Amino acid sequence: MSSAWSTRRESTPENSRLLIERAHEEFVAGNTGDMRLDDIRPLVRESWRRSLASLVGAEDLPPLDLATAQLDEYRRAHPLAGVIDMIRGLLVPGDPDDAGVVVAVGDAAGRLLWVEGDRRVRALTGDMGFVPGANWSEDAVGTAAPGTAIALDRSVQIRGAEHFNRLVQPWSCTAAPVHDPETRRILGVIDVTGGEQVVTPQAQLLVDATARAVEGELLLARLRARESAPTRRAPRKPETARTTLRVLGRDRALLEVAGDGVETVSELGLRHAELLLMLATHRQGVSAEGLGELVYGDAGASVTLRAEMVRLRKALEKSAPHVTLESRPYRLAAPVETDAHQVLSLLDRGAHRVALAAYRGDVMPDSTAPGVEEFRESVRTALREALMAEASVDVLLAFADTAAGADDEELLRLCLSMLPARSPKRAGLVARIEKLQSE
Repeated sequence: MSSAWSTRRESTPENSRLLIERAHEEFVAGNTGDMRLDDIRPLVRESWRRSLASLVGAEDLPPLDLATAQLDEYRRAHPLAGVIDMIRGLLVPGDPDDAGVVVAVGDAAGRLLWVEGDRRVRALTGDMGFVPGANWSEDAVGTAAPGTAIALDRSVQIRGAEHFNRLVQPWSCTAAPVHDPETRRILGVIDVTGGEQVVTPQAQLLVDATARAVEGELLLARLRARESAPTRRAPRKPETARTTLRVLGRDRALLEVAGDGVETVSELGLRHAELLLMLATHRQGVSAEGLGELVYGDAGASVTLRAEMVRLRKALEKSAPHVTLESRPYRLAAPVETDAHQVLSLLDRGAHRVALAAYRGDVMPDSTAPGVEEFRESVRTALREALMAEASVDVLLAFADTAAGADDEELLRLCLSMLPARSPKRAGLVARIEKLQSE
């Protein structure tokens, strides 16, 4: 993303650098009531107060908390170790040595674990202790994006002279915390450090989106791990089993049940898959007339529906006995997740790249059931709209290579508009657009 970072230079600090520097000098000298402090952003002013209370020196280098041997062992076991490639791809794709910025990933205590990016910038920031193993919490170095983001549990931007430590003031930075997707506790922090281009609104959106994408990937990896290697534990009641209906890119859907230390996978016929998907989608329940309309396109198909529901009940008794079917209205007694709903959940979290990776194809592409057709289109539309509104050009290009995006001229034109003028990918997009226009 070197080109993206290098073009985002339109924003300027909220206050003049000279004003901030003078206010900082007075504050560090003990003049905490100086009127110039009123012109400093409240977020920064309060962080300075916390820094002063922690007895942070204005020119102290950060402590190196983790030596090389400790660092290697610690980060191998850290929850964010598995998503480092994803962070690189989102924030410094291409040649990281020419990115113009440094990307750092730290733990919940503010200790930097990975520091990568532009070679020249890394050399310069390394002089002030911005290196793996160093502690960049507020208690250690004062106001700086990584530590302040952790202290406030939100993304923050710190511009030049707003840093408490004078050694850091030549730089600006944006950082966002990363949370455990289930417990919501802070796992670590993602930081981008460089010049003014890293403290624009667009930069904050990008770092925020990367943190959300990481959280989505952690959740997805955790779900996959549980499904592939269920944790051995004391036997649980059948109703605690987790059931997933996989319908993306499939007509003969798979019903996966994980529970009691055992995982089973059953293939469903088209009609049973349609019925189960509609019940999983309408979790509050649906009348016999409504279910008949959704599956058969005929609200009066009650006799056919009842017979098929009897067969579905028998099939579930063998493959998922805890998933019982109730009537009046028809509904599932136990929740059934679907891989399509998981994609929608990832989109809601802003994890666009992860959502696209989880999108295996359209929902039951050969089904003609009205309810399935409507759900299929809603999932595809949600994916397309979310990606076109917020995703990076790399994600959009990946979407354009799927069956859902291959013939989407508007998508191709958007990709073309987002690519740099000299990108080698432009020629292929132009050819695809011209082919679509000639058909």
